[in-house]
Parts: sequence; structure tokens; C-alpha cells
Amino acid sequence: MSQDDLSGLIARTALGDRLAFSSLYSQTSAKLFGVALRILKDRGQAEDAIQEVYVRIWRRAGSFRADQASAMAWLVTIARNQAIDLIRARQPATLEYDDAPDIADHAPDPEARAALSGETRRIEGCLGELEADRAAAVVAAYMEGLSYQELAEQYAVPLNTMRTWLRRSLIKLRECMSR
Repeated sequence: MSQDDLSGLIARTALGDRLAFSSLYSQTSAKLFGVALRILKDRGQAEDAIQEVYVRIWRRAGSFRADQASAMAWLVTIARNQAIDLIRARQPATLEYDDAPDIADHAPDPEARAALSGETRRIEGCLGELEADRAAAVVAAYMEGLSYQELAEQYAVPLNTMRTWLRRSLIKLRECMSR
């Protein structure tokens, strides 16, 4: 089919002529499918692309100018652009800098680790000043998350006694840490 014949079919399609559109499809679909398949490298996606290509041709036929481009070049450009749009759509969107995931290590840096180890030694030293069972109860309550009731049962003391142990032990720890 000549370029003039294709241009005529596009012009008639612009006027809403369904027979001209059907003829245009039958004359050009194989070539445009080949363009889409070459770009997309997937038959299913190329078929989807061609469907959208002909929807675009139907809608944009009125914008075709035979004096600016050949009919086949115009059709191939639409197919090519649709295939490229599909490739772009399947690529993940780039993230804005503020939305980018943190890639930094969340572990403390060496300076912070040194400070923490110094604090750890101080806390361990202050716990050493408490009676052994009181120190163990403080660690169990505040590091392991045991409740007053669980601790009272573990140490076989009344609940209020356990509360008193922990309150007095924390007061002694605060005094020790402030020295």
C-alpha cells in the first residue's frame, strides 16, 4: 500500500470512518506489531502495546499532516513511543532524595560504642554495690521486662516487698551513677 493510500485512510479515520480504520489496521498492524515486539521483547506486552497504539491512532488521526511526515513514519512513531512508555512504566520510579531508604548503618558509631561501654561499666559497677538478689531483680525488671508480680513469685517475697526492693535499688543506683 502506498503512502498516499495510508494517508487517505488516516484522513478518513480522522472523520470517524470505521471501515477506513479497519482497513488501516489490516494494512499496518503486522509492521507496527514488529516494531513493538522488537522494543519490548515480549509478545504479550507487544500485543497490549498495539491495542493502545490503535486507540491513539483513532483519537489522533486528525493531527496527522501528510506534508510533514510519511503516514508509515507517523504510525511507527506512535508504536515506538507506546512501547517505550510501557518499558518506562515497568521500571521502578526513581525516589526523591528525602524518600530514599536509609542505607547508613544504624548501629552506634565507634565513639558512641565507646561511650556506651563506659556507661555499661559504670552501671555494672553500681549494680555490684547492691545485694545480689536486688541487683538481679533490677536487671530482670528493667532489662528482661518481668513484672513486679513475676519477680515476687520468682524471689518468693510479697508483692509490696518486691516493689520496695526495686524502688530502693533504683535510688541507690541513681546515687551511685551521679558520683
